[in-house]
Amino acid sequence: MTTPCRVIILGATSAIAQATARFYAGEGAHLLLAGRNTQHLHTVAADLTGRGASAVEVEVLDLGAPTDASAQLAVMAARLGGVDDILLAYGVLGDQTQAERDVALARDLLAVNFTSAAQWCLAAANLLEDQRRGSLVVIGSVAGDRGRQSNFIYGAAKAGLGTLVQGIAHRLALRNSGARAVLIKPGFVDTPMTGHLPKGGPLWASADAVGAIVRKAADAGGPVIYAPFFWRFILLIIRVIPAPIFHKRPL
Repeated sequence: MTTPCRVIILGATSAIAQATARFYAGEGAHLLLAGRNTQHLHTVAADLTGRGASAVEVEVLDLGAPTDASAQLAVMAARLGGVDDILLAYGVLGDQTQAERDVALARDLLAVNFTSAAQWCLAAANLLEDQRRGSLVVIGSVAGDRGRQSNFIYGAAKAGLGTLVQGIAHRLALRNSGARAVLIKPGFVDTPMTGHLPKGGPLWASADAVGAIVRKAADAGGPVIYAPFFWRFILLIIRVIPAPIFHKRPL
């Protein structure tokens, strides 16, 4: 009998995480959903069970303030009897205008989007390297590719996280560990996080479309995948625009 794929999802109530989890559920995966909102987690768990997941576990904890990420992740993996894929999908967009003036708010945004996420990534990398298999898939953002006045605090956190995950991927590859790490960089995605933004047009993707990319990335590709793919070329152009020109454009 084939063992179902065992997956830990950190930030399982995010729209992209839920979309990705639905693909896993359709394959009969054994899932562990981690996050803060107990009711929402159980609602998602029931949905995934109905979609074919072999089993769904729920772990209620504040991912933004891990006391010991390594120990907590080990407990989660033990609940599954081992782990094949670990998806980190949580984050807070925050209010850029307020955070620019409120240093404490900026600190909190950076702590959630980078500091806590970095701890989980390092713990996951160590766990996967020790067992010599598995994939760490991390949701980053194209916002980290170049600082822009509209979201540079969020972007700074995602830039730092992106560099960390790429370094982890390099380390795992050089050591022939059998494990791997992948950074996913979504562009505009229609989710509750972007609910305050006007939507429409070819640059916007659905959570389901990005979830399909995330699920595929767990098995192959990387170490950096733009979602959808065309954002790689858009951001290439944005990164090479000379500063004198770039600084005349509100972005």
